[in-house]
Amino acid sequence: MKESEKISREASLKKSEEIFGINIKGYDFNKGVDYNKILDSYLSTGFQASHFAKAVEVINKMIKEKVTVFLGCSSNLITSGIRDVIKYLAEHKKIDVFVTTAGGIEEDIIKCLGSFKLGKFSDSGELLREKGVNRTGNILIPNSRYVKYEAFLNPILKRIYQEQKQTGKIISVSEFVKLLGKEINNEESILYWCYKNNIDVYCPAITDGSIGDMIHFFMYEHPDFKIDIVFDIHKLNEYSITREKTGMILLGSGIMKHHICNANLMRNGADYAVYINTGEEWDGADSNARPDEAVSWGKMKGKGEAIKVFGDATILFPLIVAKCFVEKSS
Repeated sequence: MKESEKISREASLKKSEEIFGINIKGYDFNKGVDYNKILDSYLSTGFQASHFAKAVEVINKMIKEKVTVFLGCSSNLITSGIRDVIKYLAEHKKIDVFVTTAGGIEEDIIKCLGSFKLGKFSDSGELLREKGVNRTGNILIPNSRYVKYEAFLNPILKRIYQEQKQTGKIISVSEFVKLLGKEINNEESILYWCYKNNIDVYCPAITDGSIGDMIHFFMYEHPDFKIDIVFDIHKLNEYSITREKTGMILLGSGIMKHHICNANLMRNGADYAVYINTGEEWDGADSNARPDEAVSWGKMKGKGEAIKVFGDATILFPLIVAKCFVEKSS
């Protein structure tokens, strides 16, 4: 054997150590179509399929151990049909805390006043603007929905303001959101079920959306109107501290993700976590970071169980709910 051949063989056929673990294997369609078993097969499929299966395992442990579940989602998921999936969880008391952004609060209410429509990602923004139609991805929202929302919200703002003037009490954001859930009185609403089942809803950026617009307009006539954002951070952190075990389910990224993680910092980290988003960590943003970064900050326990699934929550989360929450109740 030539020396060059020997070097090449040793390089390409390097002796390996035997490793042990799950054999990589996909679903066998010769056995027919069984969607439950197809999802079970994800564990041995590899790549993000295996991360999905690990997420199912982690959430099932949360359920089995009856940990306090913090669910967070970005507002675009409330724009989508994931709103109805989360509504199911709130209706059946499957979550203990819900955190979202202003869009998540207002669009849950707005959908009770008028439906959103499926469009295209390629729909012209310029042409839609001429028609008074807003686009979120491939979902279309006519401006008339916001007109109805203003008509719903303004009387509530007036009542809150009058109470402030009479009693001096400034309403907190979570109290404001609970009031919205009570007033909408619609079983299609997440906020309605959170109100009915006493599930606290937190929105750390309440003015970053149409709610902020409506408050801005309201303050032309009532410049001393106020909402208390300080009360909620203390309330949420104190709640987290008193929990025996906690689990985080975070759909998307942004301020809601950081808000839940930071609340769990106060108890030296969550015991379980599942992240679902499409973000890469290379820019250093907390929005995109994996759970291991949260460990370094004390927001996730080092010996806890956590997984990030890289993917679209509109595809993945309904499957997770089916595998974890619905099967357990049927």
